[in-house]
Amino acid sequence: MEFKQWEPIYLDILEDMGFSREEDEQAAIILSRMLDKDNTADLSVLRKLIAGKSVIVCGNAPCLKDQLEVTDISGKTIIAADGATAVLVDRGIIPDIIVTDLDGDLEKEILANKRGSVVVVHAHGDNIDKLERYVPLMKDIIGSTQSVPLVNVYNFGGFSDGDRCVFLADEFHASEIKLLGFDLDDVNVTDIKKKKLIWAKKLIGDLL
Repeated sequence: MEFKQWEPIYLDILEDMGFSREEDEQAAIILSRMLDKDNTADLSVLRKLIAGKSVIVCGNAPCLKDQLEVTDISGKTIIAADGATAVLVDRGIIPDIIVTDLDGDLEKEILANKRGSVVVVHAHGDNIDKLERYVPLMKDIIGSTQSVPLVNVYNFGGFSDGDRCVFLADEFHASEIKLLGFDLDDVNVTDIKKKKLIWAKKLIGDLL
């Protein structure tokens, strides 16, 4: 997605959520400075994993466990949204791609990364401390932002981890996108999470 298409949506999200564009951009700059040839993956890796492939995007709703039991994931590209990584790893599944703002089970995400997962690390105004702590422990990283993209920090579209996974799959032309572990109408969450789910439902609905 071109940023000029995404920017009006992003501005609406900032207004609704009360987040700071300046802090998002500061976080992206900090992440950019942490990325180098030794710890990053090329976008061609994402293209190889996604383009023309059947993709399963795993969110972290409680239903993920049961849905994994009845879904054939063989031969599919698995994209995990942050906390869903732990559910997958506990079942012996190493996702091909992890999309994370470093808010989930980082021990499991680092383990999956060591075992081959590409990690799309997202920078925003509230996770600068986690960027500084955990990025040095990872490899095969691709940086992302919800604000203005930089030379090595990309904006593929999307706001929260789950919908950013879907935008990523769409950006690299997956032949099919199947969602597991998504409950966008969950009422048993915090008020801020409810707002995020409303945005995720809208963004995914508009995209698919």
